[in-house]
Amino acid sequence: MSISPPDNAYPDGSARKPSKLPYYVYLTEEAAQIFEKSTREGSYALSPDERWWSARESCLFSAGYSLRPRYHANWSPSWLGTRLNPLFCEDSIMSERYHIMDAVRKRDGAVVTIKMVKKDTREVAIAQYLSSATLAKDPHNHCVSVFDVLPDPFEPKKMLMIMQYLRPFDDPPFMALGEVIDFISQTLEGISFLHRHRVAHRDCAGANIMMDGRPLYPEGHHPVSRDLSTDAIYDIVPRSRLDHPVRYYYIDFGISSFFPVGAPPLVLGLDGRDKEVPELSDRAPYNAFKVDIFILGNLYRKHFVQKYNDFKMLESLIDGMTRKIPEERLTADEAVVFFQGIRSTVDPVQWRARLRPRGESTPEWMLNNAVHMAREGVYRMKKLVA
Repeated sequence: MSISPPDNAYPDGSARKPSKLPYYVYLTEEAAQIFEKSTREGSYALSPDERWWSARESCLFSAGYSLRPRYHANWSPSWLGTRLNPLFCEDSIMSERYHIMDAVRKRDGAVVTIKMVKKDTREVAIAQYLSSATLAKDPHNHCVSVFDVLPDPFEPKKMLMIMQYLRPFDDPPFMALGEVIDFISQTLEGISFLHRHRVAHRDCAGANIMMDGRPLYPEGHHPVSRDLSTDAIYDIVPRSRLDHPVRYYYIDFGISSFFPVGAPPLVLGLDGRDKEVPELSDRAPYNAFKVDIFILGNLYRKHFVQKYNDFKMLESLIDGMTRKIPEERLTADEAVVFFQGIRSTVDPVQWRARLRPRGESTPEWMLNNAVHMAREGVYRMKKLVA
């Protein structure tokens, strides 16, 4: 069988001719035959978790949300009958997590995240409360926005929660001192907001802090393969956080607790990602707000103090947040004020200073400094021209 490039090479059907695609997306005739055979034998087939989402594609579409072509009922791999390399075809990219799926909101083209949640948990109620009209307007609110909650069409005990699309807080990695200062400011502000509204997150570890990366990727990126363009063909380079600030958000309120006014913030349980919290117990009640403070302080220690040479100034804050006896830890509001004092001692010029990883070798130091200086040169040039 002769295999040739299709007239329309993009999986989404956009009218761009294959002659304008980069050469590397095409396979040799022999390689294309091999991929053709392996695909028809089941390579790139939907996983069981993906089939769960594919079964709900039409219902989500009716509700205003479009899944990627891979999950459509009539999906056929776009590279079949062509010489396109599946690695550069958007519909070859599999979903990473069984309970999470990305989609596009049809009315405005915004990328959203859909999460499968159990109906009998407090997660939906707490997430919707934090996204309510009044709280959503508060600039101190750093909780993921919930746009919609849909009943699952097949499983009555499950629901589909539609939220803003976010990416991990440290992807891309932090590059400058000021980027970390901003991250700590926002996360402390966000935990203070939560506690002020009587909510303890209880699992505010790194995996549950994300960011709206749109300022860094103005033309978008693929929702799963985040270092690629939306069509999964081109590598993309993010802009600088310093010059294009991002906003950070807390997600996943699966084990969070709400405390009515006057109720003590006491809980039981061993759940949570940070197993170093000393007071976790399923027998002796403990203060959930103090757990949040420990988890955040521990995050700052592991992600910044232990990784870089630049954060000795954070040690006193972290000590106040991670004391073994919960009653001796700072409150969220106290941590905010404490950090504001630290932040005020940092010369604004130092905000653009490059982070220096611990154990950085001399060749790495020279290369990283050169790259950083080049970036700063571009920044200063733009400031002069502007």
